[in-house]
Amino acid sequence: MLLIWIGFVSFILLLLALDLGVFHRKAHVVSIREAFAWSAVWIAIGLSFSVLVYHGYENHWLGLGNTPDPVERSEEYPEGRINDGRSAVLKYLTGYVVEKSLSVDNVFVIAMIFGFLAVPQLYQHRVLYWGILGALVLRGTMIALGARLIAEFTWILYVFGAFLIFTAIKMLFLGESSDPNDTWIIRLARRFFPVTERLHGSHFFVKAGSAASREAEAPGAVLAEDRIVAQAAPGTILLTPLALALVIVEASDLVFAVDSIPAIFAITADPFLVFTSNVFAILGLRSLYFALASAIQAFRYLKISLSLVLAVVGGKMLAHTWLRGLLGPNFNLYLLLLVLLLLSLGVLASLLHPEPAPEPEREFTS
Repeated sequence: MLLIWIGFVSFILLLLALDLGVFHRKAHVVSIREAFAWSAVWIAIGLSFSVLVYHGYENHWLGLGNTPDPVERSEEYPEGRINDGRSAVLKYLTGYVVEKSLSVDNVFVIAMIFGFLAVPQLYQHRVLYWGILGALVLRGTMIALGARLIAEFTWILYVFGAFLIFTAIKMLFLGESSDPNDTWIIRLARRFFPVTERLHGSHFFVKAGSAASREAEAPGAVLAEDRIVAQAAPGTILLTPLALALVIVEASDLVFAVDSIPAIFAITADPFLVFTSNVFAILGLRSLYFALASAIQAFRYLKISLSLVLAVVGGKMLAHTWLRGLLGPNFNLYLLLLVLLLLSLGVLASLLHPEPAPEPEREFTS
């Protein structure tokens, strides 16, 4: 089983190295056409991985599927059921769709962060790349912890289910916070590190008095003096606004992970299925952002769909045994179809009933 984990992590690191080191080595503004093309590539990779999941669990490659899935616990299977190829694929795809759909809400938050901090499109891909790399480490840690808790304490599933329903209600009725600069993590960063007043190229950190501290947003240009840089002692490490954007993106992913990790555990507690579905959903987040950021406001009913998805998944976690007895062995297939239906209805309703354009201001003459 260890070899499977090493192989998968190595494959993901290879994809990330090719992404930043080959295909996006030079900073550039990502066009909508390019974003949709890369979104299609990442989605194709994520869906194609289900073929490996099927054969791996059907043939128990290197121990895959030898451990009972705690989510499938019942009187008949007190330790849970073994995942065969078909059940593993259904759980992987359901988890992938749920995580992908929840990441849409993260796209809106990232767009808000970049807007408040005035991060140029030229450097947004760089921030998202390192943000997603940190998110993979963070989610891997949370998944390992969550899987251990579920294996030891079955009742934690009911806590996760209630939390998801609470989150669905909160998402439906509460708005987003106004200014990312008001978050505690940014106040903490500013307290321990001086922050430059302007961008210094694509750098997250600069040293006072160094060449990088004099680099402008446009390569080759000369920056006007940065007051913070000028006041700092030579050699002092300073954060740039790009670093603050990265910190907020990481913090926002932590918040979303608190919601999404319990959602995937409602579907399966198999650590490999949980982690792989999360990873492939996150890998496409950058291209999804560039494809949808400018149009996310048009999907006015999508947040309602996402709230209903969370409520359905939370309800499934609370009433799993009863629902499986009611719906039979195709229970996970019905769950996947219901999630797709809710998301499709949200998109369709947004397209059929777009938000009305604001009325132009009237001019009054005396």
